[in-house]
Amino acid sequence: MSWFKPAETPIPEREPDTVEIGWLLNPGEATFIYDAPRPIEIAPPPGMEEEGPALRGDATTQFFEVPCPFDLHVRLGRDANGKPRLLDAAPKSSRQRHNVLRAHVTLMGQSRWRDPKRPLLQVGAPWRFVTDAPVQMTQLPAIGHYYDPPLPGLMIGGRFPIHLWPRSLMWAFDWWEPQKDLVLRRGEPWFYLRFETERPNCRIEMVEAEMTPELTEFCKGLDGVTNYVNQTFKLFKIAQERRPTTLLKKKVRG
Repeated sequence: MSWFKPAETPIPEREPDTVEIGWLLNPGEATFIYDAPRPIEIAPPPGMEEEGPALRGDATTQFFEVPCPFDLHVRLGRDANGKPRLLDAAPKSSRQRHNVLRAHVTLMGQSRWRDPKRPLLQVGAPWRFVTDAPVQMTQLPAIGHYYDPPLPGLMIGGRFPIHLWPRSLMWAFDWWEPQKDLVLRRGEPWFYLRFETERPNCRIEMVEAEMTPELTEFCKGLDGVTNYVNQTFKLFKIAQERRPTTLLKKKVRG
């Protein structure tokens, strides 16, 4: 059950108070499994439909959900030396492919865990978001979706300016109950995105973007900086100085 639902009203045609945000995927294999972000709105509880507009408000059009691209059922185990490792716990009847765990999921080293008793897991989420207007994007848990079984921990969110820092996303998970399996299902809401512009009433128009040579070169400057420095927000000024005038170009298909 979800308190959020896909937005029924289509995104309006571009207006002066509309900001375009482009989404794109990193080049790679099997990109067809990754869907476009979907606009969502708050669904009023039963019997309160007449109060729906008051519950929803214009601001909720700034929310989008990103669906999980694959089935994942993993368990925390130990190797012969007692070192934590991930185990494929999917039953034989599951749609999960065994190479999903190896190709997409990383158990971070214990020195990276936020708590020595809670493993930190990362799953690649190859979406990027780009715009030519000042926009802050927050990646947050799918707070309107109930997982069955419940997730045994918390997704770690983040916020950054996508007009300066169009980095590739990651789904980070703080495994609070490592004795319980982590189960994700393809198509279920995986995480939400909240976009904030300089004008609170501004509408968001989500479009598919093209990885232009200019955007490719710009992304090379920011990708992987966490391997060298902490507190990457200190590099935003440099990104502003080196940013091309235009980063967003709509992808044309057909």
